[in-house]
Formats: sequence, structure tokens, C-alpha cells
Amino acid sequence: MKTMPLARATAPLAEYAGRLNGSPLVVTDGGKPVAVLVPVNGMDLESLALSTDRQFLDLIERSRKRQAAEGGLSAEEVRRRLKGKAAASRPRNLKGPRPRKRK
Repeated sequence: MKTMPLARATAPLAEYAGRLNGSPLVVTDGGKPVAVLVPVNGMDLESLALSTDRQFLDLIERSRKRQAAEGGLSAEEVRRRLKGKAAASRPRNLKGPRPRKRK
């Protein structure tokens, strides 16, 4: 990971972005990180927004802790249960309602 002191970060942002080469650039002030320029090639805006949203990250962390403590369902088990619910809620007459007679 590359670092650069804030006082030396005087070039245009586009220049730094062009030199990332797949690795983040951390800007420091007094040796402490204050900002980071991260390459996001191939990432969509929704994923980018969620990956930096504190509330979403907290939700994921709580879910992981709960999963570790209580366990959970495998993807296969979820599919099996959903398939059973779909079959149980399927209408018996799949052809739909009868057309109304015109007067």
C-alpha cells in the first residue's frame, strides 16, 4: 500500500488516480491516515455505496456475529424451504379465472 504525506499531495487528483495501478494511496498527516484514494475498476455504484455505508457495515457485522453464535441455514436448506412454500401457495387452477359472459 502506498502512502503520501498530505503536504506533498499537491498534484491534480487525476494524476494520483492514474498512478494507482490497483493499489490504494493513503494520504497521511503527521503519520496518521486522513484520506485514501482507492481503485474501483469494475465496481458498480451500488456496491461502492454499500461498502462505505457505516449502517450497512454494522448490519453485516451483527449478522455475522449472530450466525457464528446461533448458526444458520445453508443455501441448500433455504432453497428447499422456499420451494416447499411456493408449491404450497400455488393456486390449484393454473388456467386462471373463467371469462365473463357478455350480455
